[in-house]
Amino acid sequence: MFRYSIRKLLTIIPVLLGISLAAFLLGRVSPGDPAVEALRRIAVEDPTKEQIQDMREEMGLDRPLPEQYIHWLINVFRGDMGESYIDHTSVSEEMIRRLPVTVKLSVMALGWTLLLGISAGIFMSWKPGGILDRTLSGISVFMLSIPGFWLALFAIIIFAEVLQILPTSGIDSWKSYIMPSFVLAASNIGVTARLSRAALIKEMGQHYALVASSKGLTRKRVLLFHAFRNSLIPIITLTGNYFGGILGGSAVVESIFALPGIGKYALDAIYTRDYMVIQGYVLFTGAVFVVVNIIIDILYAVVNPKIRFRGKEN
Repeated sequence: MFRYSIRKLLTIIPVLLGISLAAFLLGRVSPGDPAVEALRRIAVEDPTKEQIQDMREEMGLDRPLPEQYIHWLINVFRGDMGESYIDHTSVSEEMIRRLPVTVKLSVMALGWTLLLGISAGIFMSWKPGGILDRTLSGISVFMLSIPGFWLALFAIIIFAEVLQILPTSGIDSWKSYIMPSFVLAASNIGVTARLSRAALIKEMGQHYALVASSKGLTRKRVLLFHAFRNSLIPIITLTGNYFGGILGGSAVVESIFALPGIGKYALDAIYTRDYMVIQGYVLFTGAVFVVVNIIIDILYAVVNPKIRFRGKEN
């Protein structure tokens, strides 16, 4: 198990280097010139070639790409992701300032996903084909199908405008995160519900579950105390993907609900072609995604002994 964990952790280094290179190149091959955007931000609407060249030199964009990449990467290792091309603020400091908002949103969304998705899966597998199963299956398909921004607008109209029980924006209290986190988690809840249902039904048909039932144990006890743990294996595997999707989807949700997180920060940077911010965002979210998936792999090995044995053989 220890060797398996070390081997997994060592894979982080080349992956992060690849992500950093992709983030850097993404900013360089994107259309538009950040120097022109920076000049327009200081009221230079029609800059001359000389002004553009001077701004490119000031921003360090006149240097060869390999030199720019190495310089940026060295600074990243020092904890400095550079300065915004637009307002000249520190990208690292701004992301640290906004990070708590995105963390709260993501954790709450992941909580909705696991709590509601697994609970729905348990109820759906209780009596497969029954009324409750068909009803929850229909709801899960609806949650999988509806676009996030439609669900966000619907939630705002119902809970903020009509019922007036939840705020539409801001981060004044924990209530501010309820709607956006649920909207962010909606499709994942549908996936988790259907996956949990299928896994539980499969486990209830396994030999150990049939033997437990033949010994007089109730279906409830077999389902919750025997089949449930084994059904978690595919859900644990997908949790890392869920987290990546939540981080990626947070940009749109944060913009709709006016949450000052790193997702909105990156989306605003895309509009203004602030590539230094975009690079920092891609690198940060990519690193988080990789680390979370490594942790999930290790947890998967804890739950599934076959992985540990395979690790010892290798």
